[in-house]
Amino acid sequence: MEKINKKDNQIVFTAEIEESLANAIRRYLTQIPILAIDEVEISKNDSPLYDETIAHRIGLIPLKMDKSINEKTVSKLKLNVKKEGMVYSSELTGNVKVVYPHIPITSLKKDQELEIIAITKLGKGSDHSKFSPGLMFYRNVLEIIMDKKFCEEVKRVCPNIKIKEKGDTIIILDNEKREVCDVCEGICEKNGGKIEIKPLKELIITLESFGQLSVGEILKKSIDVLKKDLAEVSKKVSKI
Repeated sequence: MEKINKKDNQIVFTAEIEESLANAIRRYLTQIPILAIDEVEISKNDSPLYDETIAHRIGLIPLKMDKSINEKTVSKLKLNVKKEGMVYSSELTGNVKVVYPHIPITSLKKDQELEIIAITKLGKGSDHSKFSPGLMFYRNVLEIIMDKKFCEEVKRVCPNIKIKEKGDTIIILDNEKREVCDVCEGICEKNGGKIEIKPLKELIITLESFGQLSVGEILKKSIDVLKKDLAEVSKKVSKI
């Protein structure tokens, strides 16, 4: 495993694992318990948006999680605004904090009011997308072999790419965050050259967090839930 790039909410790395395993980990992101707003009581809404639209927007606002949160955790958030201008997620107050304070909810004119009570719940992304902690996608590392005459053009379009020369050909290892395979194919197609693309065993995996959990926690929890389910399946199979 080798890290390619890391930000606060995203990590890109290479790993030599089967696609089926990577896909299982990806799918099990939806089995991680995540806190989200589940019920919304709107007692006053003078905004131009319907109650249902505001409830939907508020439900999708990511909430910060900590180790004390469990299935029995029920928190209330209040929003009571009477002002002219945009209403933002930061104006939801309670013992749970929002991840991003500048998510717009709706707008109000002078003397208009919005009053809401929101109730949180722990749920899974397989039940509703508001409980999703993030997303994961991957692709194969590729070895690209093409005519040496295209070397300068490839360097011009992708200046930081690593190119290895071998006889009359160049070999490019497409193992970075930015995919260059399509660029190389386009160059060869445009100039009538030959290209050979070989998928390697390694995968480039990108994992992004919506902010409730760090990318490291998401990966660990997804693997833990997958292991737990596999152990349960193994236990039941052994009884057959």
